[in-house]
Amino acid sequence: MSAQRAITHAEASPRDLQDALQAALQRALQDASQEASRAPSQDASHEAPHPAPTAAPQRRVSLGSLLAATARRHPNRIAVVDPADKPDWSDRPAITWTYAAAAEIVERLARGLRSWRLPPGSRIGLCLPGSAESALAILAVEAAGHVACLLPVSWDEERLLTAAQGVALSAVLTQARLGSAAPAQRLCNVAARYFGLRYLAAFGPDVPDGVINLDRFVLDGPAGETAGPAPASAGIVSFVGGDPERPVYRSGESVVAAAAAHLVAMRVAPGERILSLIGPHDLRGLATGLAAALVAGAGLETMPLFDGAAFAAALRRPGPTHLVAPAFLEKNLAGRDLPSDLRSVALVHRAPARLPGRSRAMGRPQSLRHDTVIDTIIFDETALLSGRRGTAGDLSLVLGKPERLSLPTSLLALRHGPDGRLAFRGQASAATALQRGNRPAVPDGAWQETVFAPVLFGGLATAIEAIETSESAASPENFAPA
Repeated sequence: MSAQRAITHAEASPRDLQDALQAALQRALQDASQEASRAPSQDASHEAPHPAPTAAPQRRVSLGSLLAATARRHPNRIAVVDPADKPDWSDRPAITWTYAAAAEIVERLARGLRSWRLPPGSRIGLCLPGSAESALAILAVEAAGHVACLLPVSWDEERLLTAAQGVALSAVLTQARLGSAAPAQRLCNVAARYFGLRYLAAFGPDVPDGVINLDRFVLDGPAGETAGPAPASAGIVSFVGGDPERPVYRSGESVVAAAAAHLVAMRVAPGERILSLIGPHDLRGLATGLAAALVAGAGLETMPLFDGAAFAAALRRPGPTHLVAPAFLEKNLAGRDLPSDLRSVALVHRAPARLPGRSRAMGRPQSLRHDTVIDTIIFDETALLSGRRGTAGDLSLVLGKPERLSLPTSLLALRHGPDGRLAFRGQASAATALQRGNRPAVPDGAWQETVFAPVLFGGLATAIEAIETSESAASPENFAPA
């Protein structure tokens, strides 16, 4: 069973899912190695023999390897779609990118980033809205072998400065204009106060003086074959609750695993569309949006600036669609006549949160259909848990009895601690808080404790609450490495 079939097949067993995911990701990496070593005259229609396990070094799983694999097999499949109103708030055209076009632009950007005098694994900030540029920039930083640091574009100068100093940013990619705001100019002010910021680049017209124009960077940048193997992916950094003083590191493999665990509930098929109202500024936006689309081989359409009319038009566009929206929009969606092409609605909650009741009558007029609703809860930046409402995977059941979680334990496991707090283990929750700018060593297979515990009634979880502990009360300071 393929990975994409496994995550969209309701009866797939945990063992089938685990084997399919591992086989597909390994195959994508092997294909990437074979593609680099394949002779130009070789007929692409014939599969190259698999090299011996010792013939080539193992490459780390990454979002870019999934993009490249789909680009080779389905080059004309839609990868990323800009919102139609993008010119109004960015002075940039709305573009629909195929997988082949996206892979080419990502490689151009990555080569340009490699030309900067930065050591491998440098931390590059991404202060961008959730448009196509965000997706391409995340993938390009990964392909260049650096760490992508997700900076919310809503942050003011002080928070950006705190984050830049705390994680020792070497460069930032941003945008010249976002509505009435000027993110590039805001970052110029940060660079004037933080001398460790060596490179500042921006998409869009009217880029400030001293800022590298990324549009020209892409158009005039190096093209052609890569000279040597690309660096290994170095992972991402996000911030707990939008707090610039609480950075968390996550490897590329962990991002892919978190998206795969989410897709078990959401079941997005290859070639379908994910319409996301959540930007890729943290784990919840990345795992349910860009990463989910790449793992499933689907397309991603985002709406960085929400507009009711634009959202309605996007929702009505034909084609199988999966909506990702903040949980507070459920009441608004319940009053809508949802299109028949809408396959699922993922409502994303931030812990602590109150879980929706499970006693609503199915088929009630102007109510969301239970068989299409997925509840997703993000526990800080530690883990993301998704379950299809009204089924055995309903989160009220799973959080009440963690043994109900039907995922491979190597992917994601859940337990109640002695004090009721939730803990996660598995590749999908493999994240570490940065302390003094460095990643502390975490033993493989260690449980990731959280400050959250379920509120139980009759064995069902009705809410998630935060429990104050002595450890959480005295959070460690974060400093840049020497």
